[in-house]
Amino acid sequence: MALDLTPLLGPHRNDTVGTMVRGLTGSEILRIAGEIRELVAQGKQVCNLTVGDFSPREFPIPSALGDAIAAALKAGETNYPPSEGMLPLRQAVLRFYERTLGLKYPLESVLITSGARPVIYALFRAVMDPGDTVIYPVPSWNNNHYAYIMGAKLVEVVTDPEHGFMPTVAQLAPHLSEARLLCLCSPLNPTGTMISPEALRDIGQRVVEENRKREAQGRRPLIVMYDHIYWTLTFGQVKHVTPLELVPELAPYTVFVDGISKAFAATGVRVGWGLGPPSIISRMKDVLGHVGAWAPRAEQVAVARFLEDVPATSGFLETMRRRVDERLVALHQGFAAMREAGLPVRSIAPQGAIYLSVQFDLIGKAGLRTNEDIRKLLLEKAGFALVPFQAFGLKDDTGWFRLSVGAVSMEEIKAALPRVEAVLRGAVGRR
Repeated sequence: MALDLTPLLGPHRNDTVGTMVRGLTGSEILRIAGEIRELVAQGKQVCNLTVGDFSPREFPIPSALGDAIAAALKAGETNYPPSEGMLPLRQAVLRFYERTLGLKYPLESVLITSGARPVIYALFRAVMDPGDTVIYPVPSWNNNHYAYIMGAKLVEVVTDPEHGFMPTVAQLAPHLSEARLLCLCSPLNPTGTMISPEALRDIGQRVVEENRKREAQGRRPLIVMYDHIYWTLTFGQVKHVTPLELVPELAPYTVFVDGISKAFAATGVRVGWGLGPPSIISRMKDVLGHVGAWAPRAEQVAVARFLEDVPATSGFLETMRRRVDERLVALHQGFAAMREAGLPVRSIAPQGAIYLSVQFDLIGKAGLRTNEDIRKLLLEKAGFALVPFQAFGLKDDTGWFRLSVGAVSMEEIKAALPRVEAVLRGAVGRR
């Protein structure tokens, strides 16, 4: 008979854990996802636009990639990979960047990780000390949590819809002299918007100027984290830009965050990478070597082969962009029609990633006082599940939400929009 430990474990106790984790907050998105799972289990129809993930039914990974993973496993590629990543994959990533982004790096500049999150964690660990300052715009994804783990001083730059929720150099400039790390992301999670080349160039030039001053003063430089994990998913005439093509002098201070999770709908395959100055990348490798956050060997072998297959990668990305775009456009056009009909809703035209920014201007209407009130109303009355911008650091109740299309079909979107319209009409009618 097994020993039942339940009575011995007792109630939850805070004194068994350290101070840092006591203050570490969980994911608001995961909390909402749990609520939705319960509703679906009860048989409720829900158009789930909450998760930054892909349904394999709607967005399967490339068949060539899946076949290559299976072949690598069958070939016995199951032992530890090198801590910096398999050599063929590191070389493939470098060729991929040179071919598609026009950036040529040395081998020592690339680090392979288990998805993109370890790149972010390792960068924070490698360049920051407790008490150092990190700057990032809000809304943005998880920068607040990484900064908290590091014991960093947070400078949150609140952005606005008029600039696509992207920071401007005027907003950042007052804080650059005190900062150790500047976090930028484009296309942006949660907004699906992209920074303009002009804004990025202005920011990059200001960082270079700041670091020239610091070099003369013998101070540590300001490092830029450029998260562009969604860069292959851009739409229409909008073009993705990198800070280095605009300001090459930024190269010694910039670390890219990237991987296959979003480009190839392969969130669970767990292959990501960082590229940057070898002096930083080598120390990030040392950090992750102790964590064991390397991508599985078979997946690394497979991704290396897939990235080198240019027709397969380009063909998949073309299809991927089209299928994501049609979902975002359907939502955007649906909300535009509602707005033209006088309903209190607006959205920003999709530019990149798998997200749409939508404002439901319902605060003060029908007894709705907070974004959480709006979220619950849409979920309960329209089966329409979305995430408020508070989950991404924006504290005010402004009615802005993230809608993610990776796990829904076109049919679900078309069926949900009339339900949302009915809820909005009802809210407007109830003063």
